[in-house]
Amino acid sequence: MDDVEGARTFAVAGATYDAFMGRYSLPLSELFADAAGVTRGTALDVGCGPGALTGVLVSRLGPEAVRGCDPSPSFLEACRARYPGVVLETGRAEALPFPDDVVDATLAQLVLHFVSEPVQAAAEMARVTRPGGTVAACVWDAVDGMEVLRAFWDAASSVAEVPAEAQTHPFGRPGEVVELFAGAGLEEVVESALDVATTYASFEELWNGFLGGVGPAGAYCVSRSEQDRARLREALFARCGSPPGPLRLAARARCVVARVPA
Repeated sequence: MDDVEGARTFAVAGATYDAFMGRYSLPLSELFADAAGVTRGTALDVGCGPGALTGVLVSRLGPEAVRGCDPSPSFLEACRARYPGVVLETGRAEALPFPDDVVDATLAQLVLHFVSEPVQAAAEMARVTRPGGTVAACVWDAVDGMEVLRAFWDAASSVAEVPAEAQTHPFGRPGEVVELFAGAGLEEVVESALDVATTYASFEELWNGFLGGVGPAGAYCVSRSEQDRARLREALFARCGSPPGPLRLAARARCVVARVPA
């Protein structure tokens, strides 16, 4: 499964992901679970990663009520270690390794950006959810977006030509996930915005996150020559306002919640 297109830049240790994106996905998970109305029943975490959302679901429902899947072996290893009572399977969003109508809610946090067949993924999420159940997804907003990723790609573009596909992700604009879910036959589709933020102790802490090679931005960073990385670091430092100490950056996610027809 490690050759799945969406997982290629996430073949890293769970702790490496946590240091880079987990600082955003952890607080986002609480907001996302609230928006999806997850308070009881059973739930599936699609693309669970090291377990940011999984942990929130476990705290609300109990480990026996939660399932998860991810194509990244290292992420599954971390998630299993953290939540041993959860049923976790190797699998991708386009082919969920679970039977029909198995859970009351299916959630995908920061996943649709990276699936290769989004229409199939939406159909799969609906398939495994019981009639009347909830299907929900959240993705980073490409308009208001993540300040850290926007600063990174702006800095990268200022020192070298960067392919457009490297710095843009599908489903980050208002209405895109709504259209996807409606096309999958889901009902009562509602979109909202979820805002989170994190504080870095220093610019060096921020920069070290990119050196972990996580996601498209991290992969781009570590693929550069040492000289190019030094130029990129300098440009990113300037884009962040040349901070002498701690810096706080915000992120906005688009959240879409829908119902499976009863």
